[in-house]
Amino acid sequence: MLREHYIPVRVADLIGFLCAESGPLHNQVLTAEEQAAFRRFASTVASHVHTIYQTEIRQLKDAYAAFDPDADPKPLDPPTGEKRAAALDRLFDTFIHLMGRANYRRVTRDEMEQITRGASAWGVDMDVTWDAFEKVEVFYRGRGYGKRTKRGLVRFWRKYAIELPTFARVAVIFKQRAHKRLGDDADTKSVFLKLFKDMPQIDIEMLLPGGRIRMLKLDRLKLGGSLTSSAAYVVWKLSTFPLLSLLGGFATSTLFALWTPIALIGGYGYKTWYSFQSSRQTYTHQLTQSLYYQNLDNNSGVMFRLLDEAEEQEIREALLAYFYLWRYGGDEGWTTEQLDFYIEQDLKNRLPAHVNFEIIDALTKLIRGGLVRKHNHRYRAVPIHEAQAKLNAIWDGYARNGPPHLLPGE
Repeated sequence: MLREHYIPVRVADLIGFLCAESGPLHNQVLTAEEQAAFRRFASTVASHVHTIYQTEIRQLKDAYAAFDPDADPKPLDPPTGEKRAAALDRLFDTFIHLMGRANYRRVTRDEMEQITRGASAWGVDMDVTWDAFEKVEVFYRGRGYGKRTKRGLVRFWRKYAIELPTFARVAVIFKQRAHKRLGDDADTKSVFLKLFKDMPQIDIEMLLPGGRIRMLKLDRLKLGGSLTSSAAYVVWKLSTFPLLSLLGGFATSTLFALWTPIALIGGYGYKTWYSFQSSRQTYTHQLTQSLYYQNLDNNSGVMFRLLDEAEEQEIREALLAYFYLWRYGGDEGWTTEQLDFYIEQDLKNRLPAHVNFEIIDALTKLIRGGLVRKHNHRYRAVPIHEAQAKLNAIWDGYARNGPPHLLPGE
């Protein structure tokens, strides 16, 4: 199973099970005083991270305001010309950075074309026109499997379940340019953000506008074969008739002999065409359901949701790294390998979840705050009361200097 950095547990639940932690031998239960101290420490850590991210929300709102299709009120002095182009580049760079902090993976165009190659589970092959976008980025987080129901090809009145590889979350950000696929009313000035859940991997191309359903190669061969066969049969049949029959007209038997095979072949071609139209209707229905049931957020709401996810993830990483060093690292401390292994195994046993814990990132932030010390490649947590005092001092510094920036270029 593919391990990911994302830790699928709420911060409140994480604090609860850490306070109930009793160690590998179940003989190191926290006292009531230690539990209270850790809960106070965890609350302060959460407040610190939240304050930092509130600053980022304001900065992101300002960066997105000129491109937000839902902005109300609109900016009084939006950038134009080269300034607007530069602002657009910064917005996309910021969003890419944000997606990384929220533990999303960027999908390149080549990867997307490879993932979506061929027909979907609904018998639909989509054609995405990349020329319709000035800029476009696609991200995902979490891989799994989902079930969908589909009607049988023979017993069409019966439904059966199929298992599809899915992405737990899919985010897209794009800016359109004028293109015939989009129509004359397409908004080419705004930047659109979309967030979806539980999307079949092969269907993520349907989340982009301007897509067109292509007939499958096999169906095109069937339809082309029907037309070619019909035309070839007519030519061959006419070549076998006597010239006088052609000049004097066709008898009924002759017409029947000529058109019956054509009707059969044409009927087969019609069946192929009808199947394609049915697949198109299925796609339209599935797209409607995806937009209604699987769409989590749009535009500025996507940014706020992703910032919230990134904030929660940072809190979880800091609490996990500090807690296990504080409880079990002792005076000698632990190496990164020891700490990383213990955290990942404990999460696997408790949740269960196969997490690839970002140990270096978590330790770097704890060392920067003075909550963890490094000596000879080993890490040791400062006592919790000392850690609380350091956090209080950092909090006082926010009032004088403001919280640090996290976004690139700030």
